[in-house]
Amino acid sequence: MLDILKMWITKGDFTETPPNIRDLDINNWQKDLSRINNLDKKIKNALSRSLAVRHLDLGSCNAEEAELIALSNPFYDISRFGIEFTASPRHADVLAVTGPVTRHLKIAMERTYNAMPNPKIVIAIGDGACNGSIYEKTYACLGRVDQFLPVDFYIPGDPPTPEEIIKGFLVCKMFLANKEEKKWIRKMDS
Repeated sequence: MLDILKMWITKGDFTETPPNIRDLDINNWQKDLSRINNLDKKIKNALSRSLAVRHLDLGSCNAEEAELIALSNPFYDISRFGIEFTASPRHADVLAVTGPVTRHLKIAMERTYNAMPNPKIVIAIGDGACNGSIYEKTYACLGRVDQFLPVDFYIPGDPPTPEEIIKGFLVCKMFLANKEEKKWIRKMDS
């Protein structure tokens, strides 16, 4: 303990800088907005205020799950943006999928998706869900998520950082709100 205190006094703080949400670039995410653009204006307005996210791991390497868990800690605090994780797909607005679709979890994925209320927004997180990654040609994997479900947003990376995941969720909220990027960023700062 004394060694750590000496190191802190001589070298300074070891904490990371907080995430900079101002660098939101919506062009980094591939997106299929046809389903979101066809939503009723009242539904879009309700979903733009808060999102309930159901996470579903389909066979990832757990790197994406570690980053998703980090979103709930006080450093990233995703709940400040009105985004909460829910245990039931019946309460979820968004299905966040990680990992490629495996043989054993395909039925669970379909049941989870069917249990969600309309509109069903699907976000693929990580390279396994977005493009199958290195697991796509293995015997246990059936392929990427968009071969089985209509995916609205992709957050690529192996794994994507918590900042990128937050930005992906915020891009989703921004398109639901039909607001310009600059107005949205000013709203987040207040």
